[in-house]
Amino acid sequence: MGDKEIGSFPATPRTGSAAPTPPISAPPSQLHSPSLTRSPLLSTDDHIQPASKTPKSSTPRIRTPRFITPLGSPIRRALKLTRLDPHDAWLPITESRNGNAYYAAFHTLCSGIGIQALVLPVAFTFLGWSWGIITLTVAFIWQLYTLYILVHLHESPETGMRYSRYLQLCNATFGEKLAKWFALFPILYLSAGTCITLIIIGAQSCRLFFNTVCGGTCSAQPPTNAEWYLIFTSAAVLLSQLPNLNSIAGVSLVGAITAIAYCTLIWVISVVEGRMPGVSYNPVKGRTEVIRIFDILNALGIIAFAFRGHNLILEIQATMPSDEKHPSRVPMWKGVKIAYTLVAMCLFPLAIAGYWAYGQMIPVDGGMLTALFAFHGQDTSQFLLGLTSLCVIISSLSSFQIYGMPAFDDMESLYVKKKKEPSPWWLRLIFRALFGYLCFFAAVAIPFLASFAGLIGGITLPVTLAYPCFMWVKVKKPKVYGPNWWLNWSLGLFGMALSGLLIAASLFVIIDNGVEFSFFNPA
Repeated sequence: MGDKEIGSFPATPRTGSAAPTPPISAPPSQLHSPSLTRSPLLSTDDHIQPASKTPKSSTPRIRTPRFITPLGSPIRRALKLTRLDPHDAWLPITESRNGNAYYAAFHTLCSGIGIQALVLPVAFTFLGWSWGIITLTVAFIWQLYTLYILVHLHESPETGMRYSRYLQLCNATFGEKLAKWFALFPILYLSAGTCITLIIIGAQSCRLFFNTVCGGTCSAQPPTNAEWYLIFTSAAVLLSQLPNLNSIAGVSLVGAITAIAYCTLIWVISVVEGRMPGVSYNPVKGRTEVIRIFDILNALGIIAFAFRGHNLILEIQATMPSDEKHPSRVPMWKGVKIAYTLVAMCLFPLAIAGYWAYGQMIPVDGGMLTALFAFHGQDTSQFLLGLTSLCVIISSLSSFQIYGMPAFDDMESLYVKKKKEPSPWWLRLIFRALFGYLCFFAAVAIPFLASFAGLIGGITLPVTLAYPCFMWVKVKKPKVYGPNWWLNWSLGLFGMALSGLLIAASLFVIIDNGVEFSFFNPA
């Protein structure tokens, strides 16, 4: 055919021509992750280059790397459409990807049960029996549905991209500008703000444990409240030196066991001791109808605040291996179902038994834990009271690790992206100690933070109940005006409207009832 030549697929390079670009060596599971290798950024030579332009009179020759075959089309699609980020292999959340369903259950349970569940009976004092149980049930089903959405949005079947952080999925779905405006602050609070609250609760529990064990028999001078804060923070910082999210699976298991233990101990002791004399179950009514409405909305915020951990679901799932045949959503959803079965077994008895035992007498600050020591501190075994306090301390220490991990990840990413190398051990130690003691300073400065449960629930509600529904519509594109489309739009819009109402109502209740702002005076 003269000078013209018909190329074949794949083309065989002529003798003396440049050697073909060597294929990228990586396991198939890593080809579907932003983290391809632990080496620095891939050079441009490692990517498939478009064929050079040829004259119209000749048939173009396309050089196809040897590993790209018809069977390798999913790999080619992933390489072309996925933005690979080797930095992920150096960051705490995604450094290890050998998790499993059990690890997922441990992490989810540790992050899903917390001290905020102990104030659920306070919400019942405004809602009453029927509406309290109905609202708690609806909220549980709703947040379980949004968990299902997040688990299935973690990885994209079309591109192979894994969204290993909640904010990363928000950026990809809503755009960076909207994500920063609407999601950044609630996510930051759910990380740093929760750690501050854990320091406050953990330090107070340390003091209760000391007083219970020593009583009037100890001659030693007890630490001051600020010193208890410092003791708890130092223990949390020491434990935070474990390198990555997978490495704290055992810590999360211990935290989950102790959380289940103290929730069960508190409601069982309350039931065994019986109802308080003169207990009333009539819903608390404000001086005016407006105040009553705002009290009800504030109670809804308390219930919303009881369900937390959605901001960590994608991070937990990122610790699992994943490929086309074995996607990570299967073991993750299995772990979530196990965890939230146990969560339901803790929250519902705690709310119902607590309201039955104390009614309107349940303390607003501290909820069931405060009620246990205030009403049964003298007639209950000191061993059980000490064990309850100890379980709260251990659970708070464990929860601090998993809620602090996104902050550790963000701080280390600044170094990794600049230096293009893993953070040295000494820098990791400095980052985590800095975060821990900044939280300590905030806890000492604003020890009344736990009094804002309703307000915090309203601010963080979209992360739990609204944003996942909008993400599903944006990413999965269900049939317009179909049942799935209506469901997610309705839940998303209702969640956003409810968030605004809860914030307004909580602010009104705080102003109307008053809060003792004891700055730098930890109680």
